[in-house]
Amino acid sequence: MNLALVHSRARTGVRAPAVRVEVHLSGGLPRFSLVGLPEAAVREAKDRVRAAISCAQYEFPARVITVNLAPADLPKGGGRFDLPIALGILAASGQIPLEALHEYEFLGELGLTGELRAVDGVLPAALGVAQAGRKLIVPEGNGAEASLASQVEVRTARTLLEVCAMLHSRKQLPCAQPLPTRRATTADMADVRGQARARRALEISAAGGHHLLLVGPPGCGKTLLASRLPGLLPEASEDEALEAAAIASVSGRGLDPTRWRERPFRAPHHTASAVALAGGGGDPRPGEISLAHHGVLFLDELPEWDRRALEVLREPLESGVVTISRAARQDEFPARFQLIAAMNPCPCGWAGDPGGRCRCSPESVRRYHARISGPLLDRIDLHVEVPRLPPAVLRPDAPSGEPSMDIRARVERAREVQLTRAGTVNARLDQSATLAHCRLAPADQRLLERAVNGLQLTARSIHRIMRVARTIADLEGHPDIQTGHLAEALGYRINNGPAAGEQKPGMQASGR
Repeated sequence: MNLALVHSRARTGVRAPAVRVEVHLSGGLPRFSLVGLPEAAVREAKDRVRAAISCAQYEFPARVITVNLAPADLPKGGGRFDLPIALGILAASGQIPLEALHEYEFLGELGLTGELRAVDGVLPAALGVAQAGRKLIVPEGNGAEASLASQVEVRTARTLLEVCAMLHSRKQLPCAQPLPTRRATTADMADVRGQARARRALEISAAGGHHLLLVGPPGCGKTLLASRLPGLLPEASEDEALEAAAIASVSGRGLDPTRWRERPFRAPHHTASAVALAGGGGDPRPGEISLAHHGVLFLDELPEWDRRALEVLREPLESGVVTISRAARQDEFPARFQLIAAMNPCPCGWAGDPGGRCRCSPESVRRYHARISGPLLDRIDLHVEVPRLPPAVLRPDAPSGEPSMDIRARVERAREVQLTRAGTVNARLDQSATLAHCRLAPADQRLLERAVNGLQLTARSIHRIMRVARTIADLEGHPDIQTGHLAEALGYRINNGPAAGEQKPGMQASGR
C-alpha cells in the first residue's frame, strides 16, 4: 500500500477544524513534497520528520513522498502536524499497520531525536475530537490540558517510538490525567472600608452582569474595588470554563490546567494597543477582551488610553464577539466580558474634592473627558463617584466591610432568578426580553420619561436603566420593579447628564 490517511486538527481562531494528512509514495528520484497551504513551520516538518524516523530506528523511504494536508484552502501553521506526517510515511511504507490509524487523531511536534513536544491549541482540538467520536494522542506535555475535555479518550506519549509501539499493539499508552484544581484565592470585600455606594454598585454589577465605571480621586479605592469583583461572581459553569480555557489555549500564552475553573480577571496597562485589546496579527490570536471571556476586564486610567484602542470595545460590549478580518481569512473570538473602568474626575484628579485642591481649568477638564467617546460611556450601565475617605474610616480599629461570601450569596440568588426567568443575566437581555421582563408601572414609566428628557439620554440608556432596575429588584427579591428600584437605577445615570456635567466637572454626558 503506497497511500496512508492520518487524522489531525488545525487551529483557526478558537476552532480546531479537522485535517486529513494524506501521504503517497511513488517511484522516482527521492523527493519530499508538502502541499495544502502549509506555513513556514509546517514546511520545515520534512527535516524534523526525517531525523525523528531515523532516530526511532525506522527507515525513511528513498522515494517520492507527497504529503497533502486537506482541505487545501485551510491555512496550516505550527509543528502540530509533525507526528501525523511521520505516522503517515511509516504507514504508507508498510512499517506500521495502516488500519490502526483510523480510530485515532494525532497532534504533536517532533524533535530530531523523536521526542514529542507540546503544541498550543490542544483543548479546542480535544473538544473537536470528542464530537468526531475518535480518540486523541498528544505529547505528554499536553495531557493535562487535553484531559479537560472529559468526553474524549486522550492518551499521551513521550516519543514517536512509543506511538509506533502502541499501533503495533506492543504497548499501551497511558491515559491523560487531569491535574488537581487549585481553589481561587480572591481578594475579599471585607478589606474595603467605607464606600457604601460603590460597594452597592459593585454588588449590582455582579448580580446582573452590568458594566461599571468608577470615578474618583487618586487613592480612593477604585482599583481595590475592581479587584474584588471576581470574588462576588458565581462559579463558572463547566461550559463557560471550557470556553474561556479554549481561548487561553490558543492565545500562545499557555493555559494553566490547575486554574481552568477560575473566571479570568484581565487588567492590561493603558499603553496597550487596539490589537492587544481586540486581538489580531498575521495568524490572528485573541486579545485581552477575549481572554476576559466570562470574566472581568479592568481598564484603569480610562482617559489615558488611546482613543482608537477604546473604540474597539464598542461592538464587543453589545455583541459579545469580536471578528478579526484579514485578506485571506476571518476569525471570530468570543468576548462576553464584564467591563470595569476607573478614571480620575480631572487631569489632576481632585475635581469636586471638598478640600478645593483642584486647579484644573474647565477647558482642561473638558478636553480630559473628551478622550472618551459618548457612545462608549453610553454602553456602561453604572456610573459611580468614589469620594476620598476621611482618615477616621481608615483607622485599624474601624469596622471592616461586609465579606465577599455574604455578598456572593445574594448575587447567586439573584442570578438564579434571572436564569430561571429569561435564561441569561439581565445585562444581556435583548430588546424584546427587556420590554417583557422589565415592565414599569405607569407612574414609574412617566418618571423614567421625565428623567430621559431632562438628562437627554439615548434609547440605549433607557433600556440599560430598566435592566439595572430589574437587577436591583431581583437582589431584593421583588417580582416587579418598584419606584425605589427605578430611582436607584436612575441615580447611577443622573450624574452623567449634561446638567450634572456643568455642576460637576468630573462627569460627562453619555447621551451625546
